[in-house]
Amino acid sequence: MTFEASSGQKATILLVDDDPNLVLLVKDYLEMQGYRVLTAAHGNEGLAILRQHTPDLIICDVMMPQMDGYSFVSAVRQQAHLSWLPVLFLSAKGQTHDRIKGLQTGGDVYLVKPFEPDELLAQIQALLKQTARLWEAQGRQAPPGPPPPGVELTPTETRILQYVARGMSNREIAAELHVSQRTVESHVSNMLGKTGCHNRTELARWAIDYHYV
Repeated sequence: MTFEASSGQKATILLVDDDPNLVLLVKDYLEMQGYRVLTAAHGNEGLAILRQHTPDLIICDVMMPQMDGYSFVSAVRQQAHLSWLPVLFLSAKGQTHDRIKGLQTGGDVYLVKPFEPDELLAQIQALLKQTARLWEAQGRQAPPGPPPPGVELTPTETRILQYVARGMSNREIAAELHVSQRTVESHVSNMLGKTGCHNRTELARWAIDYHYV
C-alpha cells in the first residue's frame, strides 16, 4: 500500500465493474495518471483479489452479477483489516434514494454514470488525501496490511483480542463474556501461539497494528 498524499507515490486502486468497456477506459485513464489498477468483474471476484492484495481505494459498480456492489462493500466493511478502505461507488442509478443507500451501505462517494474522468480523478485524490490525514492523525504513515498468512482467529478469540487491546484483564474479560477466567486464559494462550507474540502487551500491539480495534 502507498499513500499518494503522504509518500508522493501513486496508489493502488481496485476497480470492480462488470462493464468491460468502462473497465478498460477507467483503467487506461488511471494508469495514465500513474495509478496501479486491479480489476474484477463482480463482488466475488473482488473479494478474491482482496485476499491477495490490499489496495488504497476501491471503485465499485452497484449493479453486478453474482454479488452486487452493496453486498461487496458490506463484506469489505466486516473485515477488520479492510474496513478502513475508502470506497467510491459508480452507478447509473442516480436518484436521491440510490445515493443515500450507497452512502449508508458503506460508500464514501457516490458518482453517477456517465461521469467526467476529471471528476473521478478529483474524487480519488480527495479520498486518498482524507485517508492519509486520518492515519497521520493516529501517528501512522499508512494502515497495516492483512494479518500474516496462516493466522486465523475464531470469533471468540477476535472478541477477546479486542478486549485485550483495550487493556482489560482476563478477570474483567471473563466477567464481560460470562465465562471462567481459565477459559479466557486458554484463548489468550492460543492467540499468543498463533501470532508469535510473547505477552499480552505484544498481543495488544498486534491487535492494533492489524486493525482489530
